[in-house]
Amino acid sequence: MEKKKSTKKKKNSRMQFFRYLAIALVIISIICVGLIYFINVLPTEYFLVCIALFAIIDFSMCYLLLGKGWKKRMVGTFLSLLLIIIFILGIVYELNTIGFLKKIGNKNYKTQNYSIVVLNDSKYKNLKDIKDEDVGILSKKDAEGLTNAIDYLNKKIKVTYIEKDDVGKLEEGLLDKDLSVILLENTYLEIAKEENEEFAKNTKVIYKFSIDIATKDLVKNVDITEKPFNIFIAGIDTYGKISSVSRSDVNMVVTVNPKTHKILLTSIPRDYYVYLHGITSYKDKLTHAGIHGIDMSVKTVEDLLDCDINYYFKVNFSSLINIVDAIGGIEVDSPYTFTTYDNKYTFKKGLNKLNGEKALYFVRERKAFSGGDRTRNQNQQLVLTAIINKVMSKTLLTKYNSILDAVGDSFVTNLDNDSITKFIKKQIKNNDSWTIETYNLNGTDAFDYTYSYKSAKSYVMQPDEESVQNAQNKINEIMNEKEE
Repeated sequence: MEKKKSTKKKKNSRMQFFRYLAIALVIISIICVGLIYFINVLPTEYFLVCIALFAIIDFSMCYLLLGKGWKKRMVGTFLSLLLIIIFILGIVYELNTIGFLKKIGNKNYKTQNYSIVVLNDSKYKNLKDIKDEDVGILSKKDAEGLTNAIDYLNKKIKVTYIEKDDVGKLEEGLLDKDLSVILLENTYLEIAKEENEEFAKNTKVIYKFSIDIATKDLVKNVDITEKPFNIFIAGIDTYGKISSVSRSDVNMVVTVNPKTHKILLTSIPRDYYVYLHGITSYKDKLTHAGIHGIDMSVKTVEDLLDCDINYYFKVNFSSLINIVDAIGGIEVDSPYTFTTYDNKYTFKKGLNKLNGEKALYFVRERKAFSGGDRTRNQNQQLVLTAIINKVMSKTLLTKYNSILDAVGDSFVTNLDNDSITKFIKKQIKNNDSWTIETYNLNGTDAFDYTYSYKSAKSYVMQPDEESVQNAQNKINEIMNEKEE
């Protein structure tokens, strides 16, 4: 009698295990489906198929686990444990996606990085050494954020500030020893070193710090699945922290018409000689707009091309490397055979397979070409076209999570995640083919004074007005074209 009770008890325990396993599988399945719904990138019919598939799996496993027959239960146990592991991995995948989507959007601040600079033979070695000294700075009315930098420094040490209206005058003052110390934002410091070899050789940095400045959002929202829109892409010449202000090596307007499935890539040379938005005292290189933040770049390009920029993407070197590697590399049809400036890579005329690092070298090279920055703009368009074509394919679905991991914190955009997921959902559903056109603004090589460096003439590109007008016309054509 006791033996029968013991056997029955063991049997009930085993059945209880199978019930708990079935319940666990169903709960994890529901969580997995719920997260898919929350992410909202699958079209409705795909999502319904997904629900049906999960329901069939759960029903089948429950049948095996709770039905009669020891072999069925063993098979059900093995398959259920395997499915639970797969579903948990899927949940991790989904949570990563949700985490990424939460990070998308304008950070509403920009970061300025400052350096305290002295002569190499100076007695000053660190911040405390400059106490009670005069520090040369740019005019506060001309240098946004400088007041914040001064407030930061005043909390650290007591100094007196002497304003100059140009970077060149700060260089001259330091080299002539009229000034012992100067304070410069790092992008201005790099310009000073490029323009003045003596300054680059004879100075050093004894202290660095960063400040964040609040910015206003520039978004001009539209339904990007239905209405044409423009995106400004700024590729800054740095690695690391994407919020940092910096010169923009890539300045490109991407015009998208979701009805006609046409994309126009309009590239503007980095040294294009333009008025920065709201500044009419001197013209400047377009790349220097980035010193003042992505907002200045967007507004300046809007002025130049007489168009509205709806959104922007700001990326850096890390972004390109990571994205290209995440999608498994790209193929680019190069019009030229060329070797990079440091002899690291040679690209042949014709198809080239590029990983992330090679893609970066491909888009950065300009010294190898007689066309200089003009040819570099064309190469940037080739790489972006290859990325768009690959991402718009089924790769979008199979590489989705790796792409999200790749871009991480290496970009800033004011395009909201609802719009992005809506666009992805439509692309997955329709698998639309896109036609990509390119246009490059042209100009004439020249030397002239710039707003960012007034002391000496720098290389600039004087805009060709016909080229600018053609760009405006092409953008308007794509924006206003109707679906056939």
